[in-house]
Amino acid sequence: MKIDYSIFNQKTAIDRFLYAIENDYFVEAHELLEDDWNLYKKQGQKNKALMLKGLINGATALALFFIKKRPAAYKKVWPAFLKYIPLLDGLEIEDKDKFYKAKEILLNINNKVKIKQD
Repeated sequence: MKIDYSIFNQKTAIDRFLYAIENDYFVEAHELLEDDWNLYKKQGQKNKALMLKGLINGATALALFFIKKRPAAYKKVWPAFLKYIPLLDGLEIEDKDKFYKAKEILLNINNKVKIKQD
């Protein structure tokens, strides 16, 4: 299915990311924060970059599970979300409440993940 990216017309990347994950566009959500992630890396803002990496990996993991039907890959990627998202607590970042909202949405969606035990 080809996505019309014009549906992501929100003002900021975090707003677009929130819209995407709220509407199960996990693959697209991954792309929506990448420019900011790269900018923070270039600026040497390591913790902001890693926190975004966590959100990106959270969306990627959910895409792997729900869309790509690859639970083994999901299990490898989801821990990166869990590793980096706690950095949000110590950051000074604009619209911090939106990043917390993204975190909570990803956690709530992840609660629906059911993986068969080997």
